Amino acid sequence: MMNRVSRSCFCSAAAAPTALSPWLFVGLGNPGEKFKGTRHNVGFEMIDAFSESVGISMNIPLCKALFGEGFVGDAPVLLAKPQTYMNLSGESAGPLAAYYKLPLNRVIVFHDDLELPCGVLRLQEKGGHGCHKGLKSVINHFRRNREFARLRIGIGRPPGQMDPKAFLLQKFNATARERIDAALPEGVVALRCILHEGLAGAARWFNQEQKYKYMRSETMSA
Repeated sequence: MMNRVSRSCFCSAAAAPTALSPWLFVGLGNPGEKFKGTRHNVGFEMIDAFSESVGISMNIPLCKALFGEGFVGDAPVLLAKPQTYMNLSGESAGPLAAYYKLPLNRVIVFHDDLELPCGVLRLQEKGGHGCHKGLKSVINHFRRNREFARLRIGIGRPPGQMDPKAFLLQKFNATARERIDAALPEGVVALRCILHEGLAGAARWFNQEQKYKYMRSETMSA
């Protein structure tokens, strides 16, 4: 299995990848049954949904992650769920990108986002960590380089004066669960589009679609 997707020659984050360069998709979360279904684990849920949709098993231990590799059409794909716990996610993502000598413009990190309404997704080509400790760890292990993409998965803000840390580690209520379950296949479609059309074009289309989705939901709830 490890020979199916070959390691490419080293290139910088700004280098233009070839058509055969693999994509590395990294879903952030916490391992173990205790955290399954919690808001902080939607990155895991998204990568599980993608791996199931394309038939790539994630059962290889590599670089402190559950790892899988394969092809979606002609596009080589690497999938990873760091098992380091959220705040140390970079200890897995950094070595994985280095092992395959990937430019960071071929890396996409999936993570929960408090600033987006629950079930709303965004593709972002680069950026900071926004106080997300998992993202902060990834950036640190990418030598503080922020030039990698993110699939942001909205989980909404905590109600009232609730501690955000407690909110992140809670499971979704029924309404929020429905929204996340509806969002996961939308994310899978966007990721497939990236593999065949590229990130920039997919992000323009997908983010516009998500904007309309959010506007419709706001109108219905008004």
